Amino acid sequence: MFTLQQLKDAHARVKTGADFPRYIQEIKALGLLIYEFMVTDGAVTYYGSNGHEVSAPAFYGLLTISNISSAGDLKHTIAIHQQGQTDFMTFCQQAADAGVEKWVIDTQTMLCTYYDLQGNALVAEPIPQVGYEA
Repeated sequence: MFTLQQLKDAHARVKTGADFPRYIQEIKALGLLIYEFMVTDGAVTYYGSNGHEVSAPAFYGLLTISNISSAGDLKHTIAIHQQGQTDFMTFCQQAADAGVEKWVIDTQTMLCTYYDLQGNALVAEPIPQVGYEA
């Protein structure tokens, strides 16, 4: 089963959103099934098989999540991040501005689903098996 250090090492190799598909393949190979990322502060909970769970504490200061969610704004934020136009912190701030409370990565369905404060799915984005097209 995976350790927090293995997951951190894999994430450290992500420089832009364009690197994301490779990252997901790497953590999937470690046995990760699902992870939940909290936009408010960057805390993450990672889930594997047989109830294996690892948590990472907040790693940035608090972001305010907009009470008004916008799937359209979020889609634009995702698109420019996938093209490598924004860094991770910019992406997180823009996601918060679009009303995203958290996103959930499911390595079995290869989906990244973004949720607002009410628990509504705003966008469910397929995770490519290879890098994004620029």
